[in-house]
Amino acid sequence: MSKPLNTGSINQGGFLLFLAAITLALIYVVWPFAAPLLWATLAAIMFQPLYQSILSRLGDRPNWAASATLLIITVAVLLPGFFIGGMVVDEASGLVSAFQRGEIDIASWFNTVFAALPTSVQGWLDESGFADISELQNRAQQFIGESAGLLAQQAVAISGGVFGFVLAFGVGLYVTYFLLRDGKKIGSTIMHDLPLDTDIARRLSERFLGIVRATVKGSVVVGLVQGTLGAITFWIVGLPSVVLFGLVMAIFSLLPAIGAGIVWLPAALWLLATGSIWEGLFVIFSGVVIIGMADNVLRPILVGRETGIPDWIILITTLGGIATLGLAGVVLGPLVAGLFLAGWSIAQEHRVSGEEKAEAQSADA
Repeated sequence: MSKPLNTGSINQGGFLLFLAAITLALIYVVWPFAAPLLWATLAAIMFQPLYQSILSRLGDRPNWAASATLLIITVAVLLPGFFIGGMVVDEASGLVSAFQRGEIDIASWFNTVFAALPTSVQGWLDESGFADISELQNRAQQFIGESAGLLAQQAVAISGGVFGFVLAFGVGLYVTYFLLRDGKKIGSTIMHDLPLDTDIARRLSERFLGIVRATVKGSVVVGLVQGTLGAITFWIVGLPSVVLFGLVMAIFSLLPAIGAGIVWLPAALWLLATGSIWEGLFVIFSGVVIIGMADNVLRPILVGRETGIPDWIILITTLGGIATLGLAGVVLGPLVAGLFLAGWSIAQEHRVSGEEKAEAQSADA
């Protein structure tokens, strides 16, 4: 006699299949707004303490508290970001135009620095073939020309997609408002409904929030501070395009050990080689004492606790995240690495706990 069909298992399997399919469909539908949704989530996480503080002052008025928090985010973060971004684009365009017009002569700069070097160093460069700058200049000119064309293409693309940008920006602000207001409730619901043990879900949630806050505070905020200090230093000594180079320093500050020194050290050497002694010494002093120490002073204050991720993993995942996901990779790269390490750590703890229980049971038997 054949076994009766287990309709309960079939129904449950069909329902799980339906959930998986509809979840994938939802991801596909909202994917065009993945970036604004991501930044809205990060903003809601970072500014949740501010929202709670405003809520406690206003009483039981979550709508008013969320609106006030969103207004502060717009005025204190978004508007200055747009202003600085416009300045960076203007300075970058001017730099590209100067290269195209031949106003920036790399060969002349190199010859000036080369002449200021000791004779032994000049001889070593001659033997190594680094003294001939003509080929390097040709490649730099070609690169700048291609970059100018790419910049023009991007400008056309941005101007043609103004409606899409405004729509994405509006969606981001709209979602941020509701995540600020209902974020804790949404988080509790997700943790409760995850197909994981409650303790594991709680630990992963704590790890997720800790890594997000540590990454934003320890990398983005410290990078912006170092970039600002670098821009001020360059402005004091009279170097051009200070906002652009400040942004470049902020980006390179994500790299451990060297960091912003990739930008300010060559600038200091060029100033010294061209006879601007006090300017070069000031850039070196600022780079070592002020810009360099900003990371050591601010990171422990802002982060407050270790992320548990080694520096070399942070470096690889940050660069890989930027290459794969763009600017969002600055946060998502270390976040994926942190959750990966946390997940395997929890799995190892459960395996060790299971082995200890098995040994205890065998000993009792």
